[in-house]
Amino acid sequence: MQTHITTTPFGRRAVTLGQIASQAAAKAMPKEAIVNKWRVFEDIRKAREPLGATDRSLAILNALLSFHRETELSADGELIVWPSNEQLMARANGISPATLRRHLSVLVECGLIIRRDSPNGKRFARRSRAGEIEQAFGFDLSPVVARAAEFRDLAEAVQAEKKAFRVARERLTLLRRDIVKMIDVGVEEGVPGNWGRVLQTYQTVISRLPRTASRQLVEDICAELHDLHAEIRDVLESFAKTQNPNANESHSERHIQNSKPDSLSESEHGFREKNEASGNATDTDNVRSLPKRDLPLSIVLDACPNLRDVAQAGEIRHWRDFLAAAELVRTMLGISPSAWQEAREVIGEVQAAIALAAIYQRADQINSAGGYLRSLTDKAREGKFSTWPMIMALLRARLDEGKRDRPSENAISEPGSQLEVSDSLLKSLRKLNP
Repeated sequence: MQTHITTTPFGRRAVTLGQIASQAAAKAMPKEAIVNKWRVFEDIRKAREPLGATDRSLAILNALLSFHRETELSADGELIVWPSNEQLMARANGISPATLRRHLSVLVECGLIIRRDSPNGKRFARRSRAGEIEQAFGFDLSPVVARAAEFRDLAEAVQAEKKAFRVARERLTLLRRDIVKMIDVGVEEGVPGNWGRVLQTYQTVISRLPRTASRQLVEDICAELHDLHAEIRDVLESFAKTQNPNANESHSERHIQNSKPDSLSESEHGFREKNEASGNATDTDNVRSLPKRDLPLSIVLDACPNLRDVAQAGEIRHWRDFLAAAELVRTMLGISPSAWQEAREVIGEVQAAIALAAIYQRADQINSAGGYLRSLTDKAREGKFSTWPMIMALLRARLDEGKRDRPSENAISEPGSQLEVSDSLLKSLRKLNP
């Protein structure tokens, strides 16, 4: 009787050292080893990434396990199954023959099964006269029994890693929310501090976070944000302690009654600048005659070059870069979140950002940026405001400044930049500023 069990694959497929190691581990497993095949399969499914298995290969492994009649697999039992390719494809949800062969190789390379090929490569079992299996050729499921403890440990490690990653992401979300809201309350309550620089530091840290980040990177960023969070919290707590504790209750009542704590101080200055808020368009009816198209980004940046100084890497290529820079400018100008939110709701996010860029360009001439923005919002609510006159006025001012330096009418030179204006745009500027 032949007792040799082949361990090399049929045909041109080569055997590897990894396969030999898997066969040795299966051969050395204790004779009393016994496992539940579906419980082990669940561990393999959870640990499929470190094992190198694919979803299709696991579907095939599931089909192979289903061909074994027993739920409990034991080391001293028969662990070889010999289904045909047609039977395997049917139980693996009808995959193609090429896909079947490819993912069977994946299972062998991962050490999840062992090939026991016959001399002609066919799968079958030879039985004795008593009906007992003497020799079988097919797929050996011994690694499922021999490596069951290893699969369980891998599955637990993967689950622990996923939990740690989930906790890290939750911590990052909480830190980001806390920092942004604490910066907003610092600006809105007038807490002393360079909040614009704090916000810029926060955005610099967040910019290192890619769309898909590793757990280690998320934890590193959390550590940096935790330090920034602690600094901001200490500043706010110190400021809160300096206030009169007995006035806390009445202060809270006043704050609830007045949802815009900065509206009084801002509106005082904003009233003085009411005529200026129209962007040098004295006749509000002329707003209807202004261009209906949106302002090009290039013209806005020519009119408001100071915005580039606060942008990431000093460059603004798209409107999203422009909006991010405007958010920084809002904090630097001390404009409250309520005034900024109201402006975006009434004017629109992009138009509000353009108005904010214009205000920042003329920050040295405006007493209260928040009051100025609120007055613009009020005019926009009445249909008497457009960003076109503001930008055209700034362009005209740059042109007038350039004329004092150069005799050219259509161009001015500034350190590191040059503004070119077409004849048609010059005519529009002259109409706005005769």
